[in-house]
Amino acid sequence: MADAIRKEIIAKVKDFYKSGRREPFVPGKTRINYAGRVYDEDELANLVDASLDFWLTAGRYAGEFEKKLAKFIGVGYCLLTNSGSSANLLAISALTSPLLKDRRLRPGDEVITTACGFPTTLNPLIQNNLIPVFVDCELGTYNIMASRIERAITKKSRAIFVPHTLGNPVDMDTVMRIAKKHNLWLIEDNCDALGSLYRERYTGSFGHISTCSFYPAHHITMGEGGAVLTDDPLLKKIIMSFRDWGRDCYCEPGHDNTCRKRFAMKMGDLPYGYDHKYIYSHIGYNLKLTDMQAAIGVAQLKKLPKFIEIRKENFNRLYRHTRKYEKYLILPRATAHSSPSWFGFPILVRDGSPFSRDDMVNHLENNQISIRMLFGGNLVKQPAYKNIRHRIVGTLENTDLVMNNLFWIGVYPGLSKAQLTYVCKTIDDFIGLSTGKREVKV
Repeated sequence: MADAIRKEIIAKVKDFYKSGRREPFVPGKTRINYAGRVYDEDELANLVDASLDFWLTAGRYAGEFEKKLAKFIGVGYCLLTNSGSSANLLAISALTSPLLKDRRLRPGDEVITTACGFPTTLNPLIQNNLIPVFVDCELGTYNIMASRIERAITKKSRAIFVPHTLGNPVDMDTVMRIAKKHNLWLIEDNCDALGSLYRERYTGSFGHISTCSFYPAHHITMGEGGAVLTDDPLLKKIIMSFRDWGRDCYCEPGHDNTCRKRFAMKMGDLPYGYDHKYIYSHIGYNLKLTDMQAAIGVAQLKKLPKFIEIRKENFNRLYRHTRKYEKYLILPRATAHSSPSWFGFPILVRDGSPFSRDDMVNHLENNQISIRMLFGGNLVKQPAYKNIRHRIVGTLENTDLVMNNLFWIGVYPGLSKAQLTYVCKTIDDFIGLSTGKREVKV
């Protein structure tokens, strides 16, 4: 009886989605977002199915998603968490664990990273009393300048933490060679690059730990959500501990005595036989997610290959159209040996152009085309980081140029051909007005 009712509910949910009215695109009036959720009846059906279980923490859908994403990326373990930001916090916090002995990160250790990025790549370093060492970014790829990393290394260097900017893979050949040579931890912030390839291998599979985000703007969404991935069983155990209150127990929700020694342990100064479910080996958090979120993710993961294909097509469409303006604009370029799953299309207005970034941004926004800056620009100049301990290697000249001259527009799968045509026409109109030249229209 219950199964029949469940099937009826799911069928009605799918009918509900199909009955929805889709608003037509009206050039100049309909807002063109830089990103957004792309879903259909499958996500709604999974969401309702999970809600009917009323298993409100991680459950069957979370387990399915973790196995499938780990297999997709090509690593041994995936642990879901409530956001990409939490994933970054877990990745760095895990490396402070006493279980890592001499390799653990300690307060005052240095971590090499980029100042050109999103705050939550930097925040976990500060929150764990580590010292960020900033290296400038490359123009065109906007990734960390890998050729400068070696000169950033000192006796205090313990790790490299690199984001793949806007889906464009970092020069992993150089970064991995340096990490191996100096015995450094390597962490990949893969939040913007799910599905990107470097030497035909997915980003997120190179580092000791990598992270993903499933916020609606990202390649797939759970609404909120993130993941931490690793091939190392010890790191997996540590990450799970930090995620789950810091407990030493590794039982899945709803399970007891997986270790078969629940009441037969002696740890710390606790009495022998103290319940292992309440023994804490790390100062952790509760950063789990719900099974309803994971249920959405399972449906989204099936669509990921198509999403990646569309992102690449949309990026190529914008690139082919705007390359005639390279006199005024620096256009993005893929890292050598890579095939990016692009998060966005960055445009940097050259110094000396007859218009500024603000001019172009205002024109696009006034014509209902949403733009974004490259996250925090130069993070060192953000008010939150004014007084942090840090070190800069060389200059951050390119990072400052990004802060002052760069913006990006969307390539996400929800964009229609008509919307992309309108974006291209609006760019034509702006540059034609700004330069006094009549440009070729699409």
